[in-house]
Amino acid sequence: MDEGRGPAGPRAARVLVVDDQIMVREGIVLLLGLLPGIEVVGAAGDGEEALRLVAELGPDVVLMDLRMPRCDGVEATRRIRAGHPSTQVVVVTTYADDDWLFPALRAGARGYVTKDAGAEEIARAIEDVVSGQAALSPGVQRRLLERLVEGTEGAEGAAGAEPAKAAPATRGPLPDGLTPREAEVLALVAEGLANAQIARRLRIGQATVKTHINNLFAKAGVRDRAQAVRYAYRSGIARPPGPDSDPESGSGPGASPGPGPAAGPGSGMFVT
Repeated sequence: MDEGRGPAGPRAARVLVVDDQIMVREGIVLLLGLLPGIEVVGAAGDGEEALRLVAELGPDVVLMDLRMPRCDGVEATRRIRAGHPSTQVVVVTTYADDDWLFPALRAGARGYVTKDAGAEEIARAIEDVVSGQAALSPGVQRRLLERLVEGTEGAEGAAGAEPAKAAPATRGPLPDGLTPREAEVLALVAEGLANAQIARRLRIGQATVKTHINNLFAKAGVRDRAQAVRYAYRSGIARPPGPDSDPESGSGPGASPGPGPAAGPGSGMFVT
């Protein structure tokens, strides 16, 4: 950043902090204020406010939360990078799962660290993106490598594997805060697929499938697969089977969920 140098050396990186939780936002601002080479120029509580402040203040870096009202971090990142290409975005979030990681990177984020990162890691991420490098925490780098390996294995085994396909989902915002991946998993549950089948269909691990199912059960307020199927039909995430549906698909209100881990009706337990 030669243009930022002056008699006293390189100027401080100008940073905007974006997080909808006041305590977290103020904590990050306080933390950054103790670090040399960083100047916090503003703070925002959601993506819409972040867009306004970026246009007004022209920060070098935005530290961006992801799950926020009005405009989430992924959409805000996309719009910031489109309208203000000189402003870099570093995601600072609790969520390091695929539903948020890959959309944020595709939207243009150059850095991605989790909120348990220390001050040095956040400062290093800011320095890296200002200098034109990517700044990804070790866990994020590992997940990118895993996704690359999964994609390679999926391509090599495509001849004998079920093809990956997108499950039907509602148009527009999803209900109850479901993520697109959770809706996709729910639609496959409604088709009657067991966890192992969903994992093969989406080319993800069974542990990831279980996590998505537990999350969507909690958000939808359902206790078992039968209730989840009814919820999927009511919300339009899945279509009820018609008279010409495949009887072997396992879908339908009275269908068995098939083999695999599932909580029984009325058990009050999430899938594990």
